[in-house]
Amino acid sequence: MPIAPGDIREQLMATNPEYKHLAEEHTRYSAELERLTKEAYLCSEDLILETKLKKLKLRIRDEMEQLVARHERLRQNL
Repeated sequence: MPIAPGDIREQLMATNPEYKHLAEEHTRYSAELERLTKEAYLCSEDLILETKLKKLKLRIRDEMEQLVARHERLRQNL
């Protein structure tokens, strides 16, 4: 019986330290981006930081999705 991706993510959060660490980083980057978007004016350094944070979030999300896919493949092979 296939497991929904959301269930896999919850399971990984509970059992996989790497996935949990990535999720925490993703949350930190999201919070920092949220803080930046509330600013009335962004200096050039903030604009650069915003772009960097967006790229980091995407990279982290991709790594998290790779872990989900790997976990799903392993589960299917059992």
